[in-house]
Amino acid sequence: MPKLPGKNDADAFAGQAHLSLPENTSVKSLKDGARQILETPDLDLKVALAYYVANQWFKGALSISRGTGEKPMPDRPGRPAKPELLPPRDMPKRAVGGKNGKVALLHSLAHIELNAIDLTWDLIGRFTHVPMPRSYYDDFVRVGLEEAKHFTLIQERLAKLGHAYGDLPAHDGLWQAAQSTGKDLIARLAIIPLVLEARGLDITPSMIEKANATGDEDTASVLHVIYHDEKGHVAYGAKWFRFMCDRHRVRPEPRFQQLVKQHFKGPLKPPFNDRARSEAGLTPGFYRPLIKLTQ
Repeated sequence: MPKLPGKNDADAFAGQAHLSLPENTSVKSLKDGARQILETPDLDLKVALAYYVANQWFKGALSISRGTGEKPMPDRPGRPAKPELLPPRDMPKRAVGGKNGKVALLHSLAHIELNAIDLTWDLIGRFTHVPMPRSYYDDFVRVGLEEAKHFTLIQERLAKLGHAYGDLPAHDGLWQAAQSTGKDLIARLAIIPLVLEARGLDITPSMIEKANATGDEDTASVLHVIYHDEKGHVAYGAKWFRFMCDRHRVRPEPRFQQLVKQHFKGPLKPPFNDRARSEAGLTPGFYRPLIKLTQ
């Protein structure tokens, strides 16, 4: 299991956060901070706010919510003018091999991590009406901080290759998972950490191997960081999904399968990294029956 979050986790990024924030920045609660992170289309500000809100939370400076007077979470996150967002079916075929293939892969990963920032902070802010222990927020604030770190690492790698996020088109399908599960916390926990993030555990090791095989140690290093952190993200998802199932007196595995069939479009595709998934608490009994159900 990953170590528990604490003050030092946010302090590591505090300097960057304060350097990038406008002087009039005001965050009234954790929910308010999550809303501001989602709403801004400025990606540097989005990342800086994630660092700042996490820092304030771990310092004990924020309440979870200030009550019914707070503005609601937005239906969609703020986005810059670029990249052009296309339906998944209209995406051009991604380049494979060489510098163009490397840039295309990193750009795709940057888009995934940007959506992960917003999906995580939406998870934090949208469900504050559901009574949850403070440790629930500790866990997912740490996830939100790490997703911001991942996006920054990939941006830096793209910059070294002479590119930036926004140079290529990206698909607009990832936010559908948030829209589908916007009224049900247990569904959100099933789909975001236990389907989307768990998929990262399946595919990232092969990406690391390919990067190393082509001598791209810098990209491999970034992917190692993401892979290590994603194990913790899936573990938090499994932990709190089981907590909610216990609260409602339902069996976790059948409930997970029901929610995936209801809210996730497309099949769960093997091969699965069973070892990494199991280490995170997502045992095969959760997802392997869904191969037959969704094919």
